[in-house]
Formats: sequence, structure tokens, C-alpha cells
Amino acid sequence: MSTTADTTAVFRRHLPAAWLCTLTLCAFALQTDDFVITGVLPALARGLTVSEAAAGQLVTVFSVVCAAAAPIAAVGTAELPRRRLLISALTLFCIANFAVPLASSYAALMALRMSAALAAAVALPTVLAMTAQLTPPERRGRSLATVMAGLTGAVVLGVPVGTWVGAALGWQATFVLGGALGLAGLVCVRATLPEVPPAPAASLAERLRPLTRPAVLCTLLAATVAVLGNLLLQTYLAPFLSALAGVTPGTLGLLLALIGIAGIAGARAGGTLVDRRGAGAAFATAALVFAAATAGLALCGALRPAPLALVVPLLVVWAAAAWAVPPAVQTRVLALAGPERGPQALALTSSAVYVGASLGGALGGRLLASYGPGALPVAAACCAPAALLLFAAAAGRSRASEAAEVPASAR
Repeated sequence: MSTTADTTAVFRRHLPAAWLCTLTLCAFALQTDDFVITGVLPALARGLTVSEAAAGQLVTVFSVVCAAAAPIAAVGTAELPRRRLLISALTLFCIANFAVPLASSYAALMALRMSAALAAAVALPTVLAMTAQLTPPERRGRSLATVMAGLTGAVVLGVPVGTWVGAALGWQATFVLGGALGLAGLVCVRATLPEVPPAPAASLAERLRPLTRPAVLCTLLAATVAVLGNLLLQTYLAPFLSALAGVTPGTLGLLLALIGIAGIAGARAGGTLVDRRGAGAAFATAALVFAAATAGLALCGALRPAPLALVVPLLVVWAAAAWAVPPAVQTRVLALAGPERGPQALALTSSAVYVGASLGGALGGRLLASYGPGALPVAAACCAPAALLLFAAAAGRSRASEAAEVPASAR
């Protein structure tokens, strides 16, 4: 009897807390809504009688609004209770998605997407901030990595399911699915999430002061460069793999699923490394592995057509390393900005990621057009040491913060 009870207790200790599962679900819903439109772009363009290029601007606008609004919203809502703020943001998110079938014009759909983006700009940094506040410092990296797994899961599961729903029921149904995911997150928030006290009252200048520190800015710039290097390859993975190894669309779908699973594992490993060795060691490990994997992909160009037995392991390592970066960045920014300014700092981290993604897509497209797909992994590999130097510069400007991140047992 006692053995069974002990086994159950051990099993429960290894399960994520209910509130952490809820926050991961929220991250999954928000990220799925951001990416899923790419799977129904042709049908959406036909339904609204606009070009696919114009329909694609719905994706661009979503990212731009999120990048611009996240830090502003974080500062403006700093004194609001976190749980209530998340409930309000998710409610707006659900309304904006459920209203899509009623949108009869491109302008109306654009307005709804901007509303959903504003909600995401408030909700995602709040999710990350609550994760950090509710987790003991010695487990913060792993908890943030769990939430990051929700973001990766959006690529692995959310986008394919959303695309299938759109093909079966019409492109509007894809957005209804996004609203349903948001509603599930909203219900779970009300059922499982405890209240987290807001930051104490402070002037706007006091709230922004920690975020103007060179160490924080260097860390955010490192995140931007790291994401840029990842997205300039990931955005154009289809033409790259087609040219490199003759990968067909059917095979590409399987590879994308495998890459997504590797990303989830990488995020978890990155979070564990943050808790055990500190943010600096975790970021350095991820950046160096990323550089090695992308350099390997670049060298595969000499074997074109390269065998999949060589390409696939490199893709898996590349994806795992890319998704191991965010927990280190988030932990470092939290340590530098301080717990009271965590939501504002994490909002800026979200903005840095969106900026890096936008720049990565633009730079990757230019390289693809000018030099061909072989230039993509070369440029990606060059971004990793640049990001590592910026991250190290941040550590050099704030040695005390770096020491505080490393558990006593690891010193």
C-alpha cells in the first residue's frame, strides 16, 4: 500500500502543475493563431478576392502589432492584477477570432487580426511573467521551457490541424478553431490559475529605467540576432531542402513534424541547463551547437543531392539548438531587470523575437533571390557567434546579475 502511495507521489512530483499546463495551453493558442493563417492563405485570398500577397500582409501586420504593442501594454498595465489582465486579453482574443466568419471584407478582417494581435501582445508576456513569478528560482528555466514547448507545439500540431480544418470546413473555420483554443485557455485560467500581485505603483520613468540598462539591451539584441539566424533558414526551408536533397512536399511535412518535436526537446533541455549551469552557459551551448549544425547543412551543399541520412540529423540538432535559446534569454532578462519589472522586460523580449522573425524573413528572401538557397545556412551560421558575443557583452556589464542566476550548487 505504501509502495503504491510512494509511486503516486513521485509521479505527481514529475507532472507539471495545473497552472503551468494552463499557461502552456495559452501560449499554444496564441502562437497557433499567429502562424495558422499561412496554411489557408490561398483560400483566404480567393474568399476575399484579394491577391495572396495582400492576404500575406495579415501575417505581417499581426507580427508588427505584437512587436510594437507588447512593451507599451506591459508598462501601461503594470499595476493591474496579472490573472485579471490575462482573462481580459484572452476574452478579446476569443471575440476577435469568433467574429471572423462575420467579416465580409479585407478591411474588416484586418481590423479583427489587429485586435487579436493586441490581445496576444498583452497575453503572451503576461503568460511568461506569471510563469516566472509562480516558479521557484531553481526551477524557473524549466518552467519557462515548458511554456516555450507550447509555442513550439503550435508549429508541430496547431498549424497542421488548423490547415486541415480550413480545408475541410472553409478558411473561416481556422480562425474559429483559434477562438476555441483561446476559450479553452480562458476556462483553464479561471479554474487553475492563482492571482499574482501586480508590480508596486511607480512612475513611467521608474518602470522603464531598468530596461534602458546596456546589459538588458545587449541581451535583447542577442535574442533578435539569434531569432534572425533561425528564421532566415526556417522561413525558406522548403526551397532549401528541395534544392539540397530533392525533398518533396509530402516528405517535407514529415520533416517539419520531426523538427517541431526536436524543438520541444531542445527547449526543455535549454531550460534544464539554465537551472543547472546558468543562462550564460545555456545560451553559449545552444549558440555553438546551432552554428555547428547550420555549418554542417552548408557543407552538405557540396554533396548535392545530399542524402537524407546526413541532412535529417543536422536538421534535428539545428531545431533543438534554436529552441534552446529562449529560456536563457528570458532568465537573463528577468535577472537583469528585477522581479518587479519582469512583465515589462519579458514584453520587450517578445518584441525582440518578433523583430528578429521579421528581419529573418526579409533577409532570407533577399539571400534566396540573390545567391540561391545555399546561402541560407551560411548566413544562419554567422548569426550564432554574433548573438553569442552580444550575450557575453551583457554578462560583462552585469557580473553580479550573472552570479545570481547560477545556483549555489553549480558554483
